[in-house]
Amino acid sequence: MELKNVILEKEDKIAVVTINRPKALNALNSDTLTELDYVIGEIENDDEVFAVILTGAGDKAFVAGADISEMKDKSVIEGRKFGILGNKVFRRLELLEKPVIAAVNGFALGGGCEISMACDIRIASNKAKFGQPETGLGITPGFGGTQRLARHVGEGMAKELIYTAKIIKADEALRIGLVNRVVEPEELMSAAKELAKTIANNAPIAVKLSKQAINRGMQCDIDTALSFESEAFGECFSTEDQKDAMSAFVEKRKMEGFKNR
Repeated sequence: MELKNVILEKEDKIAVVTINRPKALNALNSDTLTELDYVIGEIENDDEVFAVILTGAGDKAFVAGADISEMKDKSVIEGRKFGILGNKVFRRLELLEKPVIAAVNGFALGGGCEISMACDIRIASNKAKFGQPETGLGITPGFGGTQRLARHVGEGMAKELIYTAKIIKADEALRIGLVNRVVEPEELMSAAKELAKTIANNAPIAVKLSKQAINRGMQCDIDTALSFESEAFGECFSTEDQKDAMSAFVEKRKMEGFKNR
């Protein structure tokens, strides 16, 4: 597929995905969502990528939302299809076996806030702004905002932000637990890459299984969740990485690198 709105770059074990529509503040239209879906597939099948960074082009916006110029004249059926497309792509991103870090460099509104929440970790520039302003446009959040926001910040705060269409600054997003860290704009990508490198240097299978256990466990009762953890824990003992790393620890020598097997 020819990519016009999304850039995929690789640096060592890290994939950097950039939403590249700066003139439209990186708004998500159908073409961009389709390209993003393709890029996720490429990353899924790349055994040399162990961590992912998602960001937006330019210094104004991460993703300013779904493309209102495309949405405004949609029918009920067309609107539902557009929501299903966004939810499918974001869910695929959320379920990607490799950890995804959102480097939020500006506006993360509507679909932008929603795609950041589909990532595992969010690092924000202190100029970033977050919000679900859809009710001010006569719609509900449509790409997972009504579900993921409550899971991240609690039901009451999620309802306040969605009902009021309020936009919050990065420091408030940090306070309520929507982001992990806030940094200066010029430090954003280096902070994201440093974190991605740290993750990529650990055992990839163990990281993958940890992500699966967390994601699955968040959707069920604690007893079922603990069974998922036990399953993941046990599976690790079938890997060469576990044998090599624990042998190195016992023998008091440095682990030279994980083989991803």
